[in-house]
Amino acid sequence: MRAPVVMPIPANTILARRFGLDTQYEAVVFMHVACEVCRSEGLTAHNRVLLSHGSRQVIATLYHLTDDLIRSDEAALSEAAWTRLDLREGDRVTVSHVPPLDSLSHVRSRVYGHDLGEPAFHAIIGDVVAGRYSDIHLSSFITACAARPMSEPEVLALTHAMVAAGDRLSWPAGVVVDKHSVGGLPGNRTTPIIVSIVASLGLTMPKTSSRAITSPSGTADTMETLAPVDLETDAIRRVVEQEHGCIVWGGAVRLSPADDILIRVERALDLDTEGQMIASVLSKKIAAGSTHIVLDMPVGPTAKVRTAESARSLTLGLANVGEAFGLKTKIIQSDGSRPIGRGIGPSLEARDVLAVLKGETDAPQDLRAKSVALAGALLELAGSVAPGEGERIASHTLDSGKAWQKFQRICEAQGGMRAPPVSRQRRPIVADRSGALATIDNRKISRLAKLAGAPDDKAAGVELHVAPGDKVSAGDPLCTVHAESPGELAYAFDFVAVTPDIFLVNG
Repeated sequence: MRAPVVMPIPANTILARRFGLDTQYEAVVFMHVACEVCRSEGLTAHNRVLLSHGSRQVIATLYHLTDDLIRSDEAALSEAAWTRLDLREGDRVTVSHVPPLDSLSHVRSRVYGHDLGEPAFHAIIGDVVAGRYSDIHLSSFITACAARPMSEPEVLALTHAMVAAGDRLSWPAGVVVDKHSVGGLPGNRTTPIIVSIVASLGLTMPKTSSRAITSPSGTADTMETLAPVDLETDAIRRVVEQEHGCIVWGGAVRLSPADDILIRVERALDLDTEGQMIASVLSKKIAAGSTHIVLDMPVGPTAKVRTAESARSLTLGLANVGEAFGLKTKIIQSDGSRPIGRGIGPSLEARDVLAVLKGETDAPQDLRAKSVALAGALLELAGSVAPGEGERIASHTLDSGKAWQKFQRICEAQGGMRAPPVSRQRRPIVADRSGALATIDNRKISRLAKLAGAPDDKAAGVELHVAPGDKVSAGDPLCTVHAESPGELAYAFDFVAVTPDIFLVNG
């Protein structure tokens, strides 16, 4: 009887160990400084390494340990790396060098002042989606595109590359509508209301939304407090076929997958430049199968778009790129001088949305009016109502309760409606003088909400009690800051102490 053949274990494989470390999106591997694989492969701390298991691969950042927390024959993986490789205890991983990143030459080219063409953007975005770019590489690419404005051909090429890197949805309806806000306006959470109005009137609106970049909440963050948003493609199709609309997180499906990767780094850098904004917005809409889009562009001194000149430039860029892809777009410039609604933060904004949909008497009327105006524009753009009739029909749909009923059905179809969470810690900011409230600084009130924990803590944020033009007396609460822990609340009020002009009261 012949002895069984024992296959040798390759020299660069090592026992995988689940380290239980949550690094969010970043893949990380820890190996002992005395590890034979590291020595044989010449791997040093902070190298990018290729980890392989079967047909799966992930590129991870290597860190060395010098004590006995792990053995020299183990590789301890972060949750992101472990999950992507689909590992089980006892599995081994192959460790090797990452192939050279040729696309970085294009990033360097733009740093040195050269415009990039479509092949360059396809190479860069392909590597981004494949996980070959570290956060340092991503930061370099984003900064290279921010330091010098992108040309229109570059924006068009980047949009093409972002669409091509993922999946695309198609729908039997000839008209598929969407709405997007350029952002920069706290509390501007009109999307759930608009989807409910237009879907209840029979239009198809598969809304894929982003999480926050530099704001205290994105639409997906707010909607997540009311219903599941991490739906896969088949589930999205089911919900839309059933209810004509959905409100989901675009990052859960492969629709322009590079967008959420770039957004994560843009958020850390606090960058959201015009060219990347256009590519980000339109690539998601094109991939989702949209044909008619209304774009809300708030303009104000502390909004994202601050001047009429910037608004004109962005409007032209969005319209031209949209037209190149065959999209029908309508861009509406709106008042960006003040927050919309009362809540700033996922749960607080969700409560405003529910108040408007339910028709409550104390619902924020500015949020209702803006939602009706945008829904009306979308109805008219899609040709489902006569010109000039959109707002009236949208308003009637809200008043009749049809939009509220539709929203509840969408939530149930997405996995079940739930109540938004309530904060554990609250503290008011009061007026230091009597007079009329002149302004609320959009950027500073957003910063305050983020310091309180939004959007990661869903119940955190700021609840406004006054609006510009209101009369206040010294000691009156201007807003209440919501947080999940005393430490976060104190951290937010450290900012208040050195930022006295969040609210400007004229005595």
